[in-house]
Amino acid sequence: MDWGLAASLGRKIARPGPRVTRYTMAQARAELADAAVRAEAPVREVTGLADGLPVPTARILDRSGWIDAAATSMPAMLGENAASSGGGVVGKVAGAQAAGLLAFLSSAILGQYDPFSPDPETGEPGVLMLVAPNIIAVERQLRAVPADFRLWVCLHEVTHRVQFSANPWLAGYMQSNVGVLSGDAGESMNDLVSRLTESLRSGRPREKGMLGVMQLLQTPEQYDAFERVMVLGTLLEGHADHVMDAVGPAQVPTVAAIRQAFDARRQRPQNPIQRLIRALIGMDAKLAQYVRGKAFVDAVVGQVGMAAFNTVWTSPETMPTMAEIGEPDQWIARVL
Repeated sequence: MDWGLAASLGRKIARPGPRVTRYTMAQARAELADAAVRAEAPVREVTGLADGLPVPTARILDRSGWIDAAATSMPAMLGENAASSGGGVVGKVAGAQAAGLLAFLSSAILGQYDPFSPDPETGEPGVLMLVAPNIIAVERQLRAVPADFRLWVCLHEVTHRVQFSANPWLAGYMQSNVGVLSGDAGESMNDLVSRLTESLRSGRPREKGMLGVMQLLQTPEQYDAFERVMVLGTLLEGHADHVMDAVGPAQVPTVAAIRQAFDARRQRPQNPIQRLIRALIGMDAKLAQYVRGKAFVDAVVGQVGMAAFNTVWTSPETMPTMAEIGEPDQWIARVL
């Protein structure tokens, strides 16, 4: 894939952010940078993770900056060299397709922790990014207190940084499973059709929408890797949402109103085009991860406490299975 084309074209077609004065944007950027640092201590205290590790600065980006960062992160996650990838017509077509996806997501992403790219200041792996225009747009939609909403967003994203910083094996685990998913199985069309038929008959559980269609086409190895990636994402997002709500009341005065308005925004009706796009890129599955993952973490922490829950970060073997995400007692019985 031509990631350079994906970034340059993505920047050109991305929608502009909300209209703000230079002063307002500068104030928001400064406040987000400060909130990312302030969020670290309460997140570490609640999670019991990353104690003693340095607190790196966050990158405060606009939409174009996020597109550039994502176009660098994706090949790193896939184990590719961004500078040498994407030769030929096929690479450029794929790059143009990726540009559309990056442009669409650039207006939806509030923040992101990228464990695969080096921090531009320290050179250490892992970068926390906050997309200022999107945060401003959402806080306006929700009529939230800006300072409270910005800290609330930072609590979620800093939790991701803490997860990966305290457990360095997670990045490699994610990368290896994504590598299996993106690998070429070298199958013929007859092999593909045969496996598709077998998948339809097998009754194996699948995600909804386009992700479920992808699972139909996967080899057994890819199916297992996909499930591991989905479980990891569900755990990471659910844990971050749990921490947001655990830390929020002491740090964010209007947290209850923010949570209510934010959840209503997630569930608001979409027009047919929006529903199609969300299904194609897996956004609905992503939102489901927050709900399922938080329910799992809430249940386990409620029964055994955070210290025992943190056993989940020990190794791939202590990760929950997809079935255990829905049945936390099964994970407790198996692992604890």
